[in-house]
Amino acid sequence: MTDISTNKPPLWFWIVSIVALIWNLMGVMAYLGQAYMTDADLAALPETEQALYANVPAWVTAAFAIAVFGGALASITLLLRKKIAKTLFIISLIGIVVQMSYNLFMSDVMEVYGPGGMIMPIMVLIIGVYLIMFSNKSITRNWIS
Repeated sequence: MTDISTNKPPLWFWIVSIVALIWNLMGVMAYLGQAYMTDADLAALPETEQALYANVPAWVTAAFAIAVFGGALASITLLLRKKIAKTLFIISLIGIVVQMSYNLFMSDVMEVYGPGGMIMPIMVLIIGVYLIMFSNKSITRNWIS
């Protein structure tokens, strides 16, 4: 077995890991903002957006929570150089896919936000896949164990 101290990750590993943590913490903030939206906050939105938020099923909210909290925890474990980061990023990606499936195919998101509203969900999906690949590469290079 290789000693982890002899396989120090390069500087860019730490940069990517810190950016991943910040990204996922922004997702946690978005989740908390949505989950704990007050009636006054909801009333301030346009009617079409109010309808979107009012009709989100509990399983979609749960998928959102799994995606963002799983990603944040995965980022922390990546910074701690633990292999479990990859598994947690996979769990996070599953949450992303479930949530995005609802948004794309079962809700009126496209009618409310238009095609431009798909930029962020596509970015989230791409970053989720990238973080799995990054953690896998980190395991292969023995940067995390």
